[in-house]
Amino acid sequence: MNIISIREQPDYKDRAIAYFQKSWPGVLPIIYEDCITHSIGARNSLPQWYLLLEKDRIIGSAGLITNDFISRGDLYPWVCALFIEEDHRGNGYGSVLLDRLKRDTRKLGFEYLYLSTSLLGYYEKYG
Repeated sequence: MNIISIREQPDYKDRAIAYFQKSWPGVLPIIYEDCITHSIGARNSLPQWYLLLEKDRIIGSAGLITNDFISRGDLYPWVCALFIEEDHRGNGYGSVLLDRLKRDTRKLGFEYLYLSTSLLGYYEKYG
């Protein structure tokens, strides 16, 4: 299993765009295409997009963004689009991705990582 950053491995860009669009059909497709495309080579540290791979199969994803449809522009980065394929859930892969996001958040110089979710009972254990 391997976590890749789209910024560090931009050859995954098209696969990442397609995967995020498929995993989050309620979000306008152009949003992921635009955000992922323009994150590559950007001077700002955000956004960051990640894929979780098992061999060459994408089994999960997540992102770090400056705003997750929240009016508080002074708070960032935000966890977004955390997704694990159904046949891989229950194996701790969400934790693996969240650990990477937390580590990269600190490495980028941020003290806090924010989350907005309606999924109760999953994220509380992460603080």
